[in-house]
Amino acid sequence: MNLSNLQPAEGSVRNNKRLGRGTGSGRGGTSTRGHKGQKSRSGYSKKSGFEGGQMPLQRRVPKFGFKNINRIEYKGINIDVLADLNEKDSSSTIMDAAYFVKAGLVSKNAKIKILGRGEITTALEVHAHAFSKSAVEAIEKVGGKAVTL
Repeated sequence: MNLSNLQPAEGSVRNNKRLGRGTGSGRGGTSTRGHKGQKSRSGYSKKSGFEGGQMPLQRRVPKFGFKNINRIEYKGINIDVLADLNEKDSSSTIMDAAYFVKAGLVSKNAKIKILGRGEITTALEVHAHAFSKSAVEAIEKVGGKAVTL
């Protein structure tokens, strides 16, 4: 036996009854659609959110606020996280996007922003898309470098 000659068990697969093939077929006449109405017609398709002519919920509920389509979402990484990473792996003094991905902090295409919570004691060269002012001060205070990508 192999994949080319597999078959379902005897009697486990049945053909569906064909619709609209006369009264003797058991599904003739209205073809299981019932009598009259929009859903019984050919070509009917229900639109998402359609409520039979009643004003749809999506249009009844008031809208407010503003969504900026040009917003850039950053993944924030604090200084104390950099310090912890440096303690675990002190061999690398350069921390860039690939390093953060390898450490499991961000996904491959995420934009990174370094934030200023915590303290750092080692001079590190940190590459990121954005930095907070306090983070740049903290990194440069110990002799490190903050490089914007």
